[in-house]
Order: sequence, then structure tokens, then C-alpha cells
Amino acid sequence: MLLLLLGIIFLHVAALVLLFVSTIVSVWVTSETGTSDLWLNCTTNGLGAACDPASTGEWIQAVQAVMILSIIFSCLSLLLFFCQLFTLQKGGRFFLTGTFQILASLFVMSGAIIYTVMSTEWVNVSYSYGYSYILAWVAFPLALISGLIYVILRKRE
Repeated sequence: MLLLLLGIIFLHVAALVLLFVSTIVSVWVTSETGTSDLWLNCTTNGLGAACDPASTGEWIQAVQAVMILSIIFSCLSLLLFFCQLFTLQKGGRFFLTGTFQILASLFVMSGAIIYTVMSTEWVNVSYSYGYSYILAWVAFPLALISGLIYVILRKRE
């Protein structure tokens, strides 16, 4: 049972780290001349690098909001798991923890989908998706799987 709990905690922390990195790091879209993310658009030229705030469109703010919500819900889920681990009755299920983690996965999926659909309006053809964007998509199934495991898991003595 201890090995199972450590595995679940590792999976949850891995998803949480991916959520933090994908939200903070500035490489959602990349090219030879610059990068772009949820917060900044950076370009390089002969004089150096210049960074401007991301566009203030409603869709980028929606992506920012759901990515932050996914981090909050995942952190709350981990905290709830530790609380429930010590207070839940024998045989009880971690429904609340699983629900929060599944919601976190749905938020990150929503943010990645919105970014995928709407970024075609302003991203140049020479740009490609960066590793932060890919990490957001990888965080989605990890968070979903850990949430489902929490829902299935029963507490034992």
C-alpha cells in the first residue's frame, strides 16, 4: 500500500510540475526569431531581445485563467489528499481529491484547446509549437489518470 501511495503522489507531483512549467515558461510558440507564451512575446533582432506583453484578447486571458485554475485545483487536490489520508475512515474513497484533480485536468485541456484553435489567427506560419505547449498537453492525461486513481482508491489501515 505504501508503494501505491508513493506512486500516486509521484504522479500527482509530476503533473503539478508540468502545469507550473507550462504556465510559467515562455515557449508556447517558437521560431528562429522569437518565442511567445501566455504572458510575453519575445523577439530577437540584431540589437538584442525585446519582449512585449501578450495580446489582451479575451481568448489569451481565458487561457491564462484556466491554466492558473488548473494549478490551483491540482495544489488543492494534493493538499486534500494528505488531509483525507489522515482523516478518512477505513474503506473510504478519495472522491473530493479525485474530483479536484479531474477538474484540474479539464482546465488544462480547455486552455490548450483554446490556445490551439485561437493561435492560428496571430501566429505566423514559420512558427511552431514549443515545449511548454507540449508539456501542457502531457500534463492533461497525467492529471486525469491521477484523478481517476484517486476516485478508485480506497483507504486501508
